[in-house]
Amino acid sequence: MPNLKTLPLQLDSEHCQAICEEVGERLRVLLDRETGDLSPRLQLLLGRLAELDREAPSIIPAMDDMTADSVAA
Repeated sequence: MPNLKTLPLQLDSEHCQAICEEVGERLRVLLDRETGDLSPRLQLLLGRLAELDREAPSIIPAMDDMTADSVAA
C-alpha cells in the first residue's frame, strides 16, 4: 500500500478553480464582517490598495493557464 504522504497531489483545472473560488468567497465573507472594526485610516489604506490592485496587471495566472502539472510543480 503506497504511503499517501509521499504521493504528489494532482488536481484537474476544474477542481483548482473550484477551490480558488471557495477560498475567495470565504475570505470575502470573513473580511466583510471585520470591515466595520477597522480604523478610518486603515479603511482608507485598504481602499487605496483595492484601487491599485484594479490598476495593476495581475501576476496570478489565469485559470485556463493552470494545469495539474503546473500546480504540482
